[in-house]
Amino acid sequence: MSQRPGRAAAGAFAGAALVAAPLIALVAIAMGGDTATLRHVASTVLPHALAETALLLAGVAIVAGVAGVGTAWLVSAYRFPGRLILQAALVLPLAVPPYIAAYTYVEVLDPLGPVQSAFRALTGYRSRAEYGWPDIRSLPGAIIVMSAVLYPYVYLTTRALFSVQSANLLDVARTLGARPSRIFVTVALPLARPAVALGLSLALLEALNDIGATEYLGVRTLTVSIYTTWINRGSLAGAAQIACVMLLVVVMLLMLEARARGARGYAGSLKRPRPAAPALLSGWQGWAATFACTVPLTAGFLIPAVYLLHQATVRTLRRGIDPDFLRELVASLTFAAVATLLVVALGAWVAVSVRLCGTRLVRAAARITALGYAVPGTVLAVGLLAPLAAVDNVIADSWRALTGVSPGLVLTGSGAAVVIAYMVRFVGIASGGVETGLSRISMRIDDAARTLGRRPVQLTREIHLPLVRPALLSAALMVFVDAMKELPATLLLRPLNVDTLATGLYAHASRGSFEDGALAALAIVVVGLVPVVALMRLSPGTPPVEAAAVDPAALARPAGR
Repeated sequence: MSQRPGRAAAGAFAGAALVAAPLIALVAIAMGGDTATLRHVASTVLPHALAETALLLAGVAIVAGVAGVGTAWLVSAYRFPGRLILQAALVLPLAVPPYIAAYTYVEVLDPLGPVQSAFRALTGYRSRAEYGWPDIRSLPGAIIVMSAVLYPYVYLTTRALFSVQSANLLDVARTLGARPSRIFVTVALPLARPAVALGLSLALLEALNDIGATEYLGVRTLTVSIYTTWINRGSLAGAAQIACVMLLVVVMLLMLEARARGARGYAGSLKRPRPAAPALLSGWQGWAATFACTVPLTAGFLIPAVYLLHQATVRTLRRGIDPDFLRELVASLTFAAVATLLVVALGAWVAVSVRLCGTRLVRAAARITALGYAVPGTVLAVGLLAPLAAVDNVIADSWRALTGVSPGLVLTGSGAAVVIAYMVRFVGIASGGVETGLSRISMRIDDAARTLGRRPVQLTREIHLPLVRPALLSAALMVFVDAMKELPATLLLRPLNVDTLATGLYAHASRGSFEDGALAALAIVVVGLVPVVALMRLSPGTPPVEAAAVDPAALARPAGR
């Protein structure tokens, strides 16, 4: 039984206000710019940035889609050498952020790197001009590098659906004489369309949020344009105008995902369907399937991991641990830990509000909260600047009136701005995960507790939170890892002379000394492996936590429907 909106519903409204405030401020900043800035942005910056962004997203959608769907179908429909290991290991590239993959591949494929050096030694060539080696710092290079680490989003969601497809449907197709390739194209793939759409939307949102990889590989996307317009040209209004266009791109992606997913489904037996048994691939076909699954795993995880481990080991043995690395590690752990505590608390409050007051208004507020995960970090940074500055002014005026001393910038001059940005971006992960856990608790338990005189606060403290503790811990883990590797928002909002592992690594790469940041990059990858290993141990039908965060409709329906 749902209650009327009141104090119990405050969590959903608080989460919605937190996410909506920077977006409203962003629009206000953009509209406050002069017409000259708008004309300059519209004529010189936006056309090229929009074209580069569109080409990048289209390329990532194709390459990551083919890699994710193809590997998911192979491990779900066939048995071949190494299948069980590859089925779990194919999610490992999720531990490698796109910017680390980009830095690594530039070093590996650089003319002075190990690959071209070995090629010249074997062939006798002396310079790159003689053999025309393709440049990794290009749009095609960015598409391949980013797809190599983002395809697991498509793989996870698609494999989850392939694994539960009914064998009866595939058996009927086989009895009608359909070949395996035709069964995949006409039966399995159309049924997996919602999962493919969800996985692609997650991958494309990550590609759109990236700034380190695209900038380093020479692709001037909307994200890079926001950064350069704000930092290099000093035009906050121009950056806000580009950010508004970027928001429209995000909305279009979410609308396309919702349209592709829609309400598609199929009617099956009331009994649990019999899963399809994987067919045996023997001989060269089996080894070809093994090779096809090994290629994206090698490109997305093994090459970056081995290179980082080698460079970090060599430099640590030669020079010891850099003191800057320890300071960056402490800053990263501090920001991530504080943000995780606040995000999980707010996310649980939002989810409990939906549980106790399941009205349309409360659910709409929860959906707005969930959209924070879809907003790129650069957009959040631009939008947060005005609200944080306004709060700083109020604090400064109040403190000056009381003491006669100005406290300076309390929020924008400290790590609080970074923590708030993490809260806005990741609160949807916590609220989605906790609400999924709450949806598995029967409402009869709530009704019984109310008949015994339990108030909403007591009901939540004594029943809800203890029962959703695994969901809380899982959400906390995901938020902590995402905060550790977040680059765009941290780069724009961090205090002066304070670096995290991600921003310190960005600085090393910008100076052309990425190897000196190899230990920081390896630390980020190792931390990212924790939730990835947890995903590897889950059943094939379990969706990733982020799906609940990006899919607003998931907040309006109980899990399992």
